[in-house]
Amino acid sequence: MGLILDRTEAAGWCEKWRDAGSRIVFTNGVFDILHRGHVEYLAEAAALGDRLVVGVNTDESARTLEKGSGRPVNTLEDRMVLLAALGSVDLVVPFEEETPLAIIKMLRPDILVKGGDYALDQIVGADEVREAGGSVQVIPLREGYSSSTLIDRLRRIAAEGHGD
Repeated sequence: MGLILDRTEAAGWCEKWRDAGSRIVFTNGVFDILHRGHVEYLAEAAALGDRLVVGVNTDESARTLEKGSGRPVNTLEDRMVLLAALGSVDLVVPFEEETPLAIIKMLRPDILVKGGDYALDQIVGADEVREAGGSVQVIPLREGYSSSTLIDRLRRIAAEGHGD
């Protein structure tokens, strides 16, 4: 199981791993309802380096992203435990800011990864990672997989009275 740490502890582990020659990959998101698209995305991100660190929006910062009413569905703690249980994830770290810029600067990843719903010029922290000699990668989204789609499907089922 991957580690779940605050940003200071996470920075220490990243430094240790970097000193041992590991390439640190960083990605971030809400990861509200973990699904196949997330799992495949994280496995692909992990394959780009030696250690995968996942930044997770706190419940409050997730609400600022306008994902819809009642979001996130799962609490921060639940989301972090599920992510840490994935074999591809080495470390999970929460962040409360609207963007992960501060944590990216603190962890100094070698590779910054985002999903295909982002253009390179929209990726927060891309300039900082590249200026430090790192790279930025965009991984295509998996068609048909999203937390919002799952939630909408569950709401339709419940409204039709088939949710029992």
